[in-house]
Amino acid sequence: MTKKERFENVLEWFRNNMKLAETELDFDSHFQLLVAVILSAQCTDKRVNIITPALFKDYPDAETMSNASPEVIFDYIKSCTYPNNKAKHLASMAKMLLEKHNGVVPEDVEDLQKLPGVGRKTAHVIASVLFRQPKMPVDTHVFRVSARIGLSTNATTVLQTEKQLVKFIPKADIPDAHHWLILHGRYVCTARSPNCATCGISAYCKFYQQNNKT
Repeated sequence: MTKKERFENVLEWFRNNMKLAETELDFDSHFQLLVAVILSAQCTDKRVNIITPALFKDYPDAETMSNASPEVIFDYIKSCTYPNNKAKHLASMAKMLLEKHNGVVPEDVEDLQKLPGVGRKTAHVIASVLFRQPKMPVDTHVFRVSARIGLSTNATTVLQTEKQLVKFIPKADIPDAHHWLILHGRYVCTARSPNCATCGISAYCKFYQQNNKT
């Protein structure tokens, strides 16, 4: 099976069997998703969704959050990973968003990456989820699953994985493919014990083929 064929088969299975391809983070606005994605760095979506209701109730937009100090924000997010840094990032991000963009989350990934707490992956999540841009955020799930299936080859960095994925995935599919790979990694192709027996793409998976030779 060529790499091109592997991609085509895997993507076709996802299109037919994973109709709901969306983030599991809870949000009611573009700003709230940006906050949630910043909080989700090295933290689970489940934990972020526990934190954000109270935070968003009191600070639902850039204007209100720009008036909150990092110390105040810390009290809302202290149960997530790296709360000190994230509280500082959120306070500064809200101020910059208000000053530079009138409180509106920009669509351009370069503008997004100028915001405190927003790196390449976060910017790509926002561009992909909110604006359906063909950007491929690579988190630990996407990195692991891509290598295991054989969609990426000898990639040692997330950027290398990203470049290999966007080379073979049609632009129209990239926003959904991001979620397909994350959800597959989260619930089926798990880190320690992948559920190969129940996996719908095992026939196209390099890991499965290598470990189930007859």
